[in-house]
Amino acid sequence: MKTTRAIQLGKLVIGGGSPVTVQSMTNTDTRDVVATSEQIRQLGLSGCDIVRVSVYDKECARAVRPLVDGTRIPLVADIHFDYELALLAMENGINKLRINPGNLRNEQEVRAVADCAKAHGIPIRIGVNSGSVPKDILARDGGVTAQGLVDSALGHVRLLEQAGFDQIVLSLKASDVRLMVEAYRLASRTFDYPLHLGVTEAGLPGQGTLKSAIGIGALLLDGIGDTLRVSLTGSPLTEPEAAINILKALGMRGGLELISCPTCGRTEVDIEDIAQRVQEATRHITEPVKVAIMGCVVNGPGEAKGADIAFCGGKTGSALYRQGKFVKRITEDPVPDILRMIDEHLQQQKLRNSTDA
Repeated sequence: MKTTRAIQLGKLVIGGGSPVTVQSMTNTDTRDVVATSEQIRQLGLSGCDIVRVSVYDKECARAVRPLVDGTRIPLVADIHFDYELALLAMENGINKLRINPGNLRNEQEVRAVADCAKAHGIPIRIGVNSGSVPKDILARDGGVTAQGLVDSALGHVRLLEQAGFDQIVLSLKASDVRLMVEAYRLASRTFDYPLHLGVTEAGLPGQGTLKSAIGIGALLLDGIGDTLRVSLTGSPLTEPEAAINILKALGMRGGLELISCPTCGRTEVDIEDIAQRVQEATRHITEPVKVAIMGCVVNGPGEAKGADIAFCGGKTGSALYRQGKFVKRITEDPVPDILRMIDEHLQQQKLRNSTDA
């Protein structure tokens, strides 16, 4: 993992070798404090570390105060063009801005935003995407390119740096996965600022999730990325789970990892039902634990060796394993026993950790 400079966001740190954080964005009317606060709460329960809200008029900016006061989650104000909204949001306690200084009218507005952000200890994310590249760069490159995205970001960064501000996070999103990956790799070589990863306008859950997993996952495997959002059409509550699953698949976030076989003609029990019930009952778990749900004796015992808890199903009897060792044979519904063994494993793990400390 490339170590970028550390940026303080409330009690969180972005970059500097800190764990990768998960973000999402509300889709409620920000002026509706009750609805927006509830969605922020739900996003937090879904695993979100940071939540962004749209601030598009003064009423939205004034709503920032009760929204910030009503949550422990750091909030980001998404602002375009109007520097006065940025100032008002900061005065009302917002934890971070998402604004492109190049979209402001003049140097005085940029400096006013930078000075206010410094005074309040508020970082700024510069969010470049494939739809916002300046016309001169598009003409130079004949369209959107990775170099063009980086040069666009560089122009915004220089405006803030010239105003004496360096608490910056960068994003260079594109809906094209290859372009997005290429742009972030180039940005990682160009800047030492933390990078916010994402495939913009990825689409609906399903294809959009896959595009995000490929693009974000490829960069994280390269050691690139400090914070991320999986941008999906529809309810934002689908986004944190997708993001967390990407991090869990790469061993970068704790929680229960469920391994289950794809099933075949040898399968003798309803693996899908068992796996779904176990997954649903363990969504709250944040500690690392690996559980294997296998449908036959061919792959089951082998997978059991690498799992903390394993179930190998059979029509005439199934087997439960703990850390590769046979525990017992069962003929009834295995889910209660699996959940009990998971709880026991977590308790033992907690006891070991407290003893080690």
